Amino acid sequence: MSGRARLALCAMVATLSAACALLPLVDPFTWMIQAAILLAIMTGVGTLTRRAPLARPLTIGAQALTGVLLLTLLCARDRAILGLLPGPDAITAFAQLVRDGVHDVGRYAIPAPVTPGIRLLLIAGVLLIGLVVDALAVTYRSAAPAGLPLLALYSVAAGLSQGGAGWLWFLIAASGYLLLLLAEGRDRLSQWGRVFGGTGGTGQGAGQGPVSGVDGPATAPVRTGRRIGALALGISLVVPAALPSLGGGLLGPAGSAGGPGGGGGTISAVNPLVSLQNSLNQPSDKEVLNYRTTADNTRDLYLRIVALDQFDGTAWKPSERTVTDVPDELPGPPGLSSQVALDRINTSISTAEWYAQNWLPLPYPAAKVDISGRWRFEPEGRTLVGDRGQNTRGVQYQVESLQVRPTARQLSAAPSPPAGLVREYTKVPRSLPPVVGATARQVTRGAPTPYAKAVKLQEWFSLDGGFSYNTDVRAGSGSEAIARFLEQKEGFCVHFSFSMAAMARTLGIPARVAVGFTPGTKQPDGTTSVGLKDAHAWPELYFEGIGWTRFEPTPSRGSIPDYTYPDNSGAEDPVDPAPEQAPSDAPSAEPSAAPSCGPDQEQDGVTTGCVTTPAESGTRPPSHGPSVLAAIGIAIAAPLALLLPLAPLLWRVRRRSRRLAGDGFGGDIAARTLAAWRELLDTAWDFGILPEESLTPRRAATRIVRIGRLGPEAADAAQRVATAVEQVLYAPQPQPATGLVAAVAEVRAELQAQATRGMRLRALVAPRSAVRLLWAVSVRWTTLLARCASSRPVTTARRTAAALRPGRQRA
Repeated sequence: MSGRARLALCAMVATLSAACALLPLVDPFTWMIQAAILLAIMTGVGTLTRRAPLARPLTIGAQALTGVLLLTLLCARDRAILGLLPGPDAITAFAQLVRDGVHDVGRYAIPAPVTPGIRLLLIAGVLLIGLVVDALAVTYRSAAPAGLPLLALYSVAAGLSQGGAGWLWFLIAASGYLLLLLAEGRDRLSQWGRVFGGTGGTGQGAGQGPVSGVDGPATAPVRTGRRIGALALGISLVVPAALPSLGGGLLGPAGSAGGPGGGGGTISAVNPLVSLQNSLNQPSDKEVLNYRTTADNTRDLYLRIVALDQFDGTAWKPSERTVTDVPDELPGPPGLSSQVALDRINTSISTAEWYAQNWLPLPYPAAKVDISGRWRFEPEGRTLVGDRGQNTRGVQYQVESLQVRPTARQLSAAPSPPAGLVREYTKVPRSLPPVVGATARQVTRGAPTPYAKAVKLQEWFSLDGGFSYNTDVRAGSGSEAIARFLEQKEGFCVHFSFSMAAMARTLGIPARVAVGFTPGTKQPDGTTSVGLKDAHAWPELYFEGIGWTRFEPTPSRGSIPDYTYPDNSGAEDPVDPAPEQAPSDAPSAEPSAAPSCGPDQEQDGVTTGCVTTPAESGTRPPSHGPSVLAAIGIAIAAPLALLLPLAPLLWRVRRRSRRLAGDGFGGDIAARTLAAWRELLDTAWDFGILPEESLTPRRAATRIVRIGRLGPEAADAAQRVATAVEQVLYAPQPQPATGLVAAVAEVRAELQAQATRGMRLRALVAPRSAVRLLWAVSVRWTTLLARCASSRPVTTARRTAAALRPGRQRA
């Protein structure tokens, strides 16, 4: 294998090694096999075009065209011209696949399914990086800068992976890049010839001792390079492992929350918005956990993970809190009065083996938790968080919790909360648009109490405001995202909960957002199953005497609490909802039947609600076929595409006819004779006899006769052409020769008779001598670039060099 071919192979391996970091992102990994095959074909095209040789830009262009054709064949074959050429329909299909892929990337959790759009993005990305790496490392012989696109490919995978791409994928990617650098070093070293070792030897004379070249055992420079590369790779793996790292947060491994034993420590978390949206958009509703409870009714048994109580204008997130050991009995929930009715229930929970996160799902408020492992308690949010790598994977635990049952009268009569609590939980950032507070005041106009305002906000979001539930809307919790949601009125639980909490804070009501799961679905065996699509977010508002109280503004999700309905015990209603908004029956623990959706709506795949299908903006009337310009383009491109594989054959036939017919030579005997000689050499080349420029015409003819196993008549014809050439080149007065055209035809017929069927077919369809066309194009392209690069007149030396260059190829 030549040095450049070895370098191209190493460039392909380096690209695939970096692409391995993408494997954990999607499932299954069959896309990687397809990408490897397509990348190998594109690399092979680059190797062949460099052997031609073509100009460097033409080599890159040929590889890029090959990549486009391969992607068309793989992803848009049904819409392409002849199943391969990308026409207007194929380009439209590609654009749609890219849009779908971008949408799917934000929709699915890791590992995402390999949808057609995601597959196109992955394979096209690998091919693009492979093309850049091949161009830098092989075409332009500069492997070091090729590390930048490889790093970009690895960084994308590391950024999308939960907790990074992992040390194994880094090791594979780094090894591929190191292999590429070593291959380039070996190739550069080989250009200096054989490398002799510094030690002498064995008593043999100079030049007779054992030497090692670059193609033999590893030389000292190569061994040194390998050692340096291995040492650098080892350091890059060992040093990060020895450095302290940050915790991963809600869905990734967290750092230690504190040391063993008593004392505190702090915890912090990442924003769970993307993870929650990904869970809701999973194609299958995988079971996260199941539980068995003593509660008579589970419609209010939400399983809470974490409370997001800090709003900085960019996102809602949990505050950094002090954690302690888990006490035998958890302290009572803040603000709960003994006058409020409550029930004590026991719940036994088991989580799935694949479900690993740091926060423990708990009913709120929990009074006692019996669980083994390293868990810590955060009193303010009343959550349990894993310590030193502890997570929820396959755990079983018992929870004793309180079912608080306040009445609307108690909530309406709640006194003012403590000033410190109000100050902390009513903070809103300065970046919050004024429309949020103005909308909150408009919606709650006339409500006399904070409770009445909270109920009006809930009803406005879930019933009166014209909002629709849609999990495909981009997640966001910042100030601008809330304002955009209030304008567009379309989103999912994240938008509803964050917006209601922010609006409540502008009204002076302490508010935060809880993230967890809705109660789940009852099973025949008496347990309740909670799946990914039960992931949910809801606002919690604080009322003194009751504590943190759940509200449900998200339409068609969860259950509206009983205490937000009118209290019919005889007291005056704090809120007077319209009759059609009041429920006609007592709320049921079972999910309601799916409503019938209108013609402009579709049934939501996550819940039983209807989602209004947004109208596409900027739509155009349907076309009735390709435009005139597209039809003209197709009419031109289709014949060209058909003629492209036949280009060597057509060029060779035209070249032969011009040489033997003598077109353009006039009465120039020498030109006619040399044209016949060149045709004889090219004919032999087509049948596998490479031209040898160092031989005289007579010796060259003898070589053709010997290799081609020509008969006596054909051998005599070849010698006649060679003698005629020597006459016009060396004789003082050349004698005109006749019958050269017939002599060349006789030699060609004999070569065809002696060749195999495969060789005859190749000589016809893909003649080797057609490479002269590529050489001519390359020379003209180089000359054009040189003229464009300099505006100075060409010197005599340059004119001489340019004149000699075609002459060398013409021989």
